[in-house]
Amino acid sequence: MDRRTFLRAGAAGLALSAAPSRGYAWLADAKPKRVGLIGTGWYGKADLIRLLQVSPTSEVVSLCDVDSKMLADAAAMIGGRQASGKVPRVYSDYRKMLAEKDLDVVLIATPDHWHALPMIAAVEAGADVYLQKPISIDVAEGQAMLEIARKHKRVVQIGTQRRSTPHLIDARNKVIKEGKLGAIGMVEIYCYYHMRNRTNPPDTAPPENLDWEMWTGPAPMRPFNPIVHPRGWRAFQEYGNGIMGDMCVHMIDMVRWLLNLGWPTKISSSGGILIDKAAKANIPDTQEATFEFPDFPVIWQHRSWGSTPDPKYPWGATIYGEKGTLKLSVNSFDFTPQGGNEKPLHGDALFEYDEYPEDKTEKDLERHVASAIRGHMRDLLACIETRAMPVADIEQGHISTASCILANHALKLGRTLTWDSAGGKVTGDDQANGLLARPYRAPWIHPGIKA
Repeated sequence: MDRRTFLRAGAAGLALSAAPSRGYAWLADAKPKRVGLIGTGWYGKADLIRLLQVSPTSEVVSLCDVDSKMLADAAAMIGGRQASGKVPRVYSDYRKMLAEKDLDVVLIATPDHWHALPMIAAVEAGADVYLQKPISIDVAEGQAMLEIARKHKRVVQIGTQRRSTPHLIDARNKVIKEGKLGAIGMVEIYCYYHMRNRTNPPDTAPPENLDWEMWTGPAPMRPFNPIVHPRGWRAFQEYGNGIMGDMCVHMIDMVRWLLNLGWPTKISSSGGILIDKAAKANIPDTQEATFEFPDFPVIWQHRSWGSTPDPKYPWGATIYGEKGTLKLSVNSFDFTPQGGNEKPLHGDALFEYDEYPEDKTEKDLERHVASAIRGHMRDLLACIETRAMPVADIEQGHISTASCILANHALKLGRTLTWDSAGGKVTGDDQANGLLARPYRAPWIHPGIKA
């Protein structure tokens, strides 16, 4: 049965990833977890608080950050939020925190260049892990991370929480599994947010509360710039993979989950810094990428300038089927049938203010995403108990992350890359394969480069 026939078969034949709609009442009786967080900034705290909401008997015992002020503020906040009232221990070096070997779960929400080493150390210390996306800054890191997770049989959930987003699960069940799209011919994914930093401030000395040497870690050392910290580091390719690695990874992962896609076979990309050339940022302001799958392409576009084609869907996906079109975002979905007797369908993000009124006032919380993070955390906790594979398992995170990284390599090299998923390399392209592992700054050692 080919994929087009497979999709027509509807709910009876679809073998999509399991939805996080399992029963979770029994988690109330599960053993409380001892939790640690590495990276106490914006999303680290948002993730941690959602974990405490769904598992209030768990206790945050350790926090780690290289910014002493951010660390102290987070410790005071969590001490006031968790049931025990205890203020967590604080560390400036994740290695010292993990050396205690007393944590059941470690959350990691550092900048992207600091994902691999703490995740591997946490797994080796015996913890299960919740790791923010993208899983790695290069492909070889991701391969090493997947290998170590499997070796130690750890549960690793990736923060691609579209897989746990209630209205997207609803769209999958009511539209895709019901065969309302028919055969799919193309998918577009996109982001038109004006999110690339447009300023060009001079470099300065780092603030006294920030250990710039440790913050930089294995990344290339460059002078501190006030854009970078906090939250602005994504403007620089030294610390991430641009809008491709930040926003496309969510959308390609969502589409892969919805449509049961594995690895793309070919990846091409074009773009660059085409408009905003005076900014300090060195990531593309414009980029297109085509991810070729066996039956249809998934095409990405981002522009951090200009207008969005559909103001209701500035960041999302459009799935084009012979029987209709499905648009999806973090806020809503809309199904528009192509003739026939089907009716349009619409869904909105789930807000759970009745059960979690604190969401209304939490500083910097993406309120429309809170229910998705809670679903992701429930799924993580359930899989820790059962040792099952979570909905956003590290292998799925690796595929989505590596696909975006390969798109950046295709842009840099100016050619299409053919990906050998079994061999973990680009077919017939030594130059492209030479980009799979970024050089690490001494004394840090790349986990994917064998001695």
